[in-house]
Parts: sequence; structure tokens; C-alpha cells
Amino acid sequence: MEKHIMGEKGLSYTLGEDGLYYPDLKLTEGTHYQIGRYGRMRKDFLKEHRNSVYMELLLGGKLNEYLHGIDEECYQRVELLIEQMKAGAGVTEDLKASDQMRWVGLMNNLKNAAEEIVLKEMVYL
Repeated sequence: MEKHIMGEKGLSYTLGEDGLYYPDLKLTEGTHYQIGRYGRMRKDFLKEHRNSVYMELLLGGKLNEYLHGIDEECYQRVELLIEQMKAGAGVTEDLKASDQMRWVGLMNNLKNAAEEIVLKEMVYL
């Protein structure tokens, strides 16, 4: 048996120790991104619940770029939601100056609510 073969679609395969051929998969240059919290959560969700989408992105070499995009969008959306909720809840710098502990509690609540919305709308979809 040959050590390396080329498949029908131009993908090369290497013979493993067990006698099976395995595809030679490599990330293309320029697709390595730092993936944050939301990107990792989306990756885990895709692996467990949308395996065909995960494999398509992985084999197409677009997984890191996709996860980076999701991660950036999620962080931006959380910030936007927090700002909108702050205005609606009356959380201001005056409140921060007058009652800091209440301000911290309200901000934590707003952040948790915004993250929950983002997880539901963008990560676990």
C-alpha cells in the first residue's frame, strides 16, 4: 500500500499504522485567530448539536474565522445591550457616585441579562 495518495477532490491522504488512510488537514495561512469565550461556547455547541455544520466549517478551513466572527459579534452585542439597558433602568454616573454598591449590583444584573440574551440569540442557535 502506498504511504500517500491523492483523493478524487484533490485532498491528500496518509496511511496510518492501522492500515487506514487519514486526510492531511492543515489550517491555511492567515486563519488563526484568538477565540474568546463566546467563540469557544459556539464551537462546543456546534460539536455536540450541529455536527454537520461543525465538520463543514472545519474541513473547509473556515472554522476559526467563523468562531472569531461570532466572538466579536457577541462582545459587541453585549456592550450594546448593556448600554441600552442602563438607559432604560436609570443606571447613571450620578447613581454610581451616590450609591456605589447599588450601582454595582444593578450593573451586574444588567451584564448577566445581556449575556443571557446573547447566548440564547447567537451562541446556542
